[in-house]
This record gives sequence, C-alpha cells and structure tokens, in this order.
Amino acid sequence: MRNKSNVLMERYELGRLLGQGTFGKVYYGRSVITNQSVAIKVIDKDKVMRTGQADRILREISIMRLVKHPNIIQLFEVMATKSKIYFVIEYAKGGELFNKVEKAKLKEDVAFKYFRQLISAVDFCHSRGVYHRDIKPENLLLDENENLKVSDFGLSALTESKRQDGFLHTACGTPAYVAPEIIKRKGYEGARADIWSCGVVLFVLMAGYLPFNDPNVIELYRKIGKAEFTCPDWFPREVRRLLRKMLDPNPDTRISITKIKESSWYRKGLSATSRQTRRLGKNKTTSAAVTNHSCQCDERDSLAAEARQELVVPTSINAFDIISLSPGFNLSRIFEDEFQKREARFSSRQPASAIVSKLEEIAKRLKLKINRRAAGLLKLEGLNEGRKGILSIDAEIFEITPSFHMVEVQKSNGDTLEYQKILNEDIRPALKDIVWVWQSDQQEQPQQSEQHQQIHDQQQEQPQ
Repeated sequence: MRNKSNVLMERYELGRLLGQGTFGKVYYGRSVITNQSVAIKVIDKDKVMRTGQADRILREISIMRLVKHPNIIQLFEVMATKSKIYFVIEYAKGGELFNKVEKAKLKEDVAFKYFRQLISAVDFCHSRGVYHRDIKPENLLLDENENLKVSDFGLSALTESKRQDGFLHTACGTPAYVAPEIIKRKGYEGARADIWSCGVVLFVLMAGYLPFNDPNVIELYRKIGKAEFTCPDWFPREVRRLLRKMLDPNPDTRISITKIKESSWYRKGLSATSRQTRRLGKNKTTSAAVTNHSCQCDERDSLAAEARQELVVPTSINAFDIISLSPGFNLSRIFEDEFQKREARFSSRQPASAIVSKLEEIAKRLKLKINRRAAGLLKLEGLNEGRKGILSIDAEIFEITPSFHMVEVQKSNGDTLEYQKILNEDIRPALKDIVWVWQSDQQEQPQQSEQHQQIHDQQQEQPQ
C-alpha cells in the first residue's frame, strides 16, 4: 500500500532526498498517474519572502518555461501550498557531472561530447535572451543515457535585466568559474561571461582539476583577472588554442559561440562523432545483410531509382480527413503558441510530381539534403547542427483528386525559430508558382473581410 502521507497533491509520490540548496530541498518523485520518475524541488515560501527572493523564484520559473532544449532540464509543472512551492522537473538519473570529473579526468572524446552538448544548450539560452551566470559541473547533470542537462537557473538573467548602458551589473556565480569582468564589478555581457565559464568547464573536463585555484580568494581573483593558467602536457594543441580564446580576460576579444563551433578542435570532434555514427549504422546494415543478403545487395540501387522516379503516389484523403483539418476542428489554439508554429498547409492544382520537383529544387538551393521519400513524403534535413540539433522538415503530399493536392509542411526536429525563418523567408516565396492557397491565409481572409465590413458600416453610420 502506498503511504498517503508521502503523496503530494494526489499526483506525485515523494521519495529519497537528492540534494539541498539555499531555499529548499530536491527529492526524487514518481507520478502516481504515469509512473514517470521526476525530481521535485521543494521551496520554503517563508524563507523566500524573508530574504526578498520572490522575484528570483518567479524569474526562474519563467526562464525554465522559455528554454526547452534536449540538453536543458525540463520544468514539467509548478505547484504551491500555503507554505511551500514545488518545482516538478526532469529527473537526471546520472547525477552531477561533477561526481564523474571528481574521480578522474575524462577521455578526449567524452569531454568533447559533454562540451558540445553544453555549448548547444548555452547557445540556445542566449538565442532566447537568457544568460545562465552559474555554469559549473555541479549544475550540469546527466540523464540515464549519459547526456548532459544544464540545470539551476536561479541566478540566470534575461535580456530585460540589462541596464540603460546595455550591460548586466549583478555580481553572481561561483568564484572559480566566474568571469574577470564580473569580479571587477563592472557592467558585463551575459553571453561573454557564460563563455568564460564554459571554458573553465572544458579545462576541468580535460584536466580533472580547476585552471584557477588558490585558498586565498584575493589571489584567486588576481589569477582569474590576468587569466594565469597552465594547460597540462596531455592537452591537444587545438584544445590549448581554444581555451586561450575562451579564457581571454578581455570580454571584447573573447571568442563567440559561433567561432567556437568553427574552431579546429570542435570540427574535428564533430567529424569523429559523425564517423562513429556511420560505423554504427554500417554495422546494423551488415548484421541485417547476414539474414537477408539478396535484399541488401540492391537496396541502395533501388533507393536511388526511387529518388529519380518521376511518378509519386501520394496518400489519398477522404472528406472526413478534410473536415478534420478545417479551422473549426483545429484545437491547437487552446495550447501554447509553439504548437501553431510547427506546421503549415497549402493546396495546389499541380500534379504530385511537379510539387516534388519544386520541393527538391528548394532543398538544393537551401542546401538541405533529402533524407527519405516514400508515398508522397519528403524529409528535408539541414547539413549543420542548429541550436536544437539538426533542422528537419517534413513535406507530405495528400491527394484530394488526381488534379488537386494538399501539402503539409511541418518541423520534425530542430529549432522552431530557425524553422519559421526558413518557412516564411525561403520556402513560402519559392513555392508561389505552384501554390493555389495557403490555409493560414485562407483563415485570415474571413477575419479581414469582417473587419472591412465593420469599417464600412461605421462610415455609413457617420452623419453626412
């Protein structure tokens, strides 16, 4: 029998203590509805109010709802009682990255994996106007698949937090990881300060110890201010060069995240990861060929022939399918705006083969590869990794009549803002020759007509 005293609001069963922070404790939890494992951060309301930190808690909630990324701890929901606030967040089974680094330095490929995931998450935060300001291994967690998850946004700042001079001014962070400009108590750019902290983390991952360390805080700050550190002999030359650019005491000349991704060590790590992925895929294909050799022999040839095939047989849809896609049956407006941004539909009087040719032409111009095509479905993928992984766009053609088709374009992976930019600035203009009408435009027309009619009526009512 479940102990009812440990069940929170009849939704989550509280378990063991995972950790303790300034304003509360973090417990392991389990949903009594879905059986999903979660972490529950329990915050004492009285303590928050006494210390005047209510705004900080509200800011943390708004930030965590804003930064949804595969390498950032997800906030599921927030609940409250008269005395407590509960953050229900993603459970990171692997614990803190600090515990792994504390035991020994990491191998170069493992260090690169975590660094790459950290940069991806931080870059995404910056794109949303969020600056973490307390990046350190203790705030980097690992899930059950050993993937990194950035956590603890309690000290984070938003773009709106900048003063009139365009800089942040609140001194915060952990001494060994904090940027020199913050120590000097001058205005600083949140993005540049985060990059410094990421550089310290990279050093720790590769060396197993801190680049700046001294029992005397004043001496520690002096070393940080002048960027006095020495790389161990086992550091590759490319890592030394990158660290010098990330741990540049001058924030104006410090390397940007875009340049980090263009650095030789970062690109070399990406290439190694790609080769490893291809090897795994090849091994899977080889094992499949053992059981069905004759099918595998001609698989690539048949796929190539299919890609060149002019005739495309799209999925047919009936009247009920069309009705379900009408605006009156679209329930996405009930939910967050994000759901409305992922898909777009247009109708065309062109044959399916002409639509496919046009989409292939657009993909080639935008340097997107066509990963898969079957039954009227095209999957377009970017060649470079974006802020939320590689952008992937599905374009599926549905046949209403042999001479009339509907096409649904939607994001299946990647950053929503990046997808929206490509859709509105590149794909939609390029499709104008074959599009009869976009569904979104069709929905706006009745509203515009109604507005025009209201204006006309008002003008008629005015005395002559």
